[in-house]
Amino acid sequence: MTRAIRKFRFERLVGRYLANPLVAALGRIGVRTTLATELQTTGRKSGRPRRVPVAARFDDAGAWVISQHGTRSGWAANITADPRVHIRQGTRWRSAIATFEPGDDVTARARTFASHPALAGLVAATFRALQSAPMSVRLTFTDE
Repeated sequence: MTRAIRKFRFERLVGRYLANPLVAALGRIGVRTTLATELQTTGRKSGRPRRVPVAARFDDAGAWVISQHGTRSGWAANITADPRVHIRQGTRWRSAIATFEPGDDVTARARTFASHPALAGLVAATFRALQSAPMSVRLTFTDE
């Protein structure tokens, strides 16, 4: 088994049983963080809404997120099947269309997620430590 697959499987377990439930529980009681927001996709098999916590960098036209495991991650596979998504921006849900941007420099993109320029290197290093096949994803708002 390759290192990338082992890493992906470990992080999928941590996300599924620790990170995702924690962010969801905090969201239900109204606690928001700038470190993570929720992305809602449509399940490619079930057709049901699926929510996962993601780090996002918002701008006027949409948001950037990074799929740390490329299209191997569940939410990225869901986007491949149906690119219509919703993302929580603060307390508001926004509709968007997701597109994979394989030509985007993921390391440079990760640096933009830092809340302060002095933290850009640390944020990029954290993304690098958690990724196996990273790919940038552009969410373009379709509401308003």
